[in-house]
Amino acid sequence: MLDIRFVRENPEIVKENIKKKFQDEKLPLVDEVIELDAQRRAAIAEADQLRSARNALSKKIGMLMGQAKKDPSKLEEVEAVKKEVTADAQRLEELEKLEAHLEEEVHKRMLVIPQIIDESVPLGPDDSCNVEVQRFGEAVVPDYPIPYHVDLMETFDGIDMDAAGRVSGNGFYYLLGDIARLHEAVLAYGRDFMIDKGFTYCIPPFMIHGNVVEGVMSQTDMDGMMYKIEGEDLYLIGTSEHSMIGRFIDQILPNEKLPQTLTSYSPCFRKEKGAHGIEERGVYRIHQFEKQEMIVVCKPEDSKAWYEKLWSFSVELFRNLDIPVRQLECCSGDLADLKVKSCDIEAWSPRQQKYFEVCSCSNLGDAQARRLRIRYKDENGKMQLCHTLNNTCVAPPRMLIALLENNLQADGTVKVPEVLWPYMGGTKVLTPKH
Repeated sequence: MLDIRFVRENPEIVKENIKKKFQDEKLPLVDEVIELDAQRRAAIAEADQLRSARNALSKKIGMLMGQAKKDPSKLEEVEAVKKEVTADAQRLEELEKLEAHLEEEVHKRMLVIPQIIDESVPLGPDDSCNVEVQRFGEAVVPDYPIPYHVDLMETFDGIDMDAAGRVSGNGFYYLLGDIARLHEAVLAYGRDFMIDKGFTYCIPPFMIHGNVVEGVMSQTDMDGMMYKIEGEDLYLIGTSEHSMIGRFIDQILPNEKLPQTLTSYSPCFRKEKGAHGIEERGVYRIHQFEKQEMIVVCKPEDSKAWYEKLWSFSVELFRNLDIPVRQLECCSGDLADLKVKSCDIEAWSPRQQKYFEVCSCSNLGDAQARRLRIRYKDENGKMQLCHTLNNTCVAPPRMLIALLENNLQADGTVKVPEVLWPYMGGTKVLTPKH
């Protein structure tokens, strides 16, 4: 969310940013916000004048009452002043209600106006305009067929989607045996990889209040993703970033405690609305999965450097798992409203002979911090808003698709990357059951 003063003083910059994000339908919101804010400030000014006048009139009544003891004719003047006080009180009550209403209307619109994007973000209306930056590792297509990932897992008796469909419906799964163990090995490796980078390991709450949801994501994303607990002010998290950033709501962080570098494990729950093609069935796009996340809360001047570090950690981790990847810069139209800059790390799929998303790294600037009031005092004692960043560390079972495909051998076995051997009880090769 932007600073209302910035919108007020730079309406053309805000409008140009909306155009860059190809959201022209939001352009009227800028003028609406400025007009409503002007009315709100006028109401505040009038209310302040009435409060000041009330104090003066109260003193006048006291003075007149003292005079009335000697001169009863003063009582008429006392009653006149009391009527004036009553009228002012009624007007003040009206103004306070108006102020609250206008503040709510301004806030509602400000939540929808997108964050100012970084000048380096490529312009484009949707993800078809995302730009490949660089590749890491050789993308190989073997001379033997690679099965669809569900079929591949089934050769190890590693997945049961039919039973999950009977128990929970579409978008759920049972992982079994070696595949389930590989799933947990990847998460454990991701955890230790980030701890070795100096991050603090966390397990956060898996449900959060509505005000935290509003603070960490846009209304559009919230409606399309979040499951609400019936009868409760609680939502299931779509990613641990939600509760991890929410941890700092209304906090003033000590200068010396920044940056906060955290890596968190959680299950994730998502509606995943809309129809998807065959490549997004199976365990690619599902309602429940587990993830290891990276979160940074830092000073504004440090956020660009942390952004570069975070996505590079993803590249290093996936290369350690023998998976070729590429970095893809997200264009303006593909950025969620709170994001300043974002990139995807995509893994190579030998079966599809193309890359697909496995990590998303984002710099949100001060958007979440402003909504949640996450601040710190700088060296001069001045209050400042923090910047927040997040990035996927590993998100199985989706990333298992890349791991299995890139490590599949001609005989149907799967090589276990060396970094996972300690987490697999020393197992170096997965052998099909049939």
